[in-house]
Amino acid sequence: MNTQNRAETEAAFHAETQINLAEGKVLIVDDNEQNLELIQAYMESLPCKMILAHDGIEAMAKIESERPDLVLLDVMMPKMSGFEVCQRVKANPSIRETIIIMVTALHELGDMERAVESGCDDFVSKPVNKVELLTRVRGLMSLRLLKKKLASFLADNERA
Repeated sequence: MNTQNRAETEAAFHAETQINLAEGKVLIVDDNEQNLELIQAYMESLPCKMILAHDGIEAMAKIESERPDLVLLDVMMPKMSGFEVCQRVKANPSIRETIIIMVTALHELGDMERAVESGCDDFVSKPVNKVELLTRVRGLMSLRLLKKKLASFLADNERA
């Protein structure tokens, strides 16, 4: 491959693998309206589509219907805890690739271990630090969108 063709191929690859966060969807789940509004306000600087849920049951319904790429999930909620939502998502093959960031006021080591055991990908402590939240969401959302592009690319190559 000559230098010009290689440069064109690399440029095409680079353009193809650029991550556009506007393609991503984030579900924010919290039973406390003030917490929900605060996280939503923090997230406004990102171009992702945002979906809201107020409890675990509503979160599961929206995860199954909306297929968000990333969920910011409160741990302590009525009806269904964040731990249970996370376990159900990670146990379901059709949605298990959803990135879950637990948002928790729990600071005990056992609670963090339980979050990891339930399958969460990361966690953020309350009170939420905006810079920390946005950094984690950007990084994990980019990873999720890149994985989706790779899966699509592989599927296209298998059909060809």
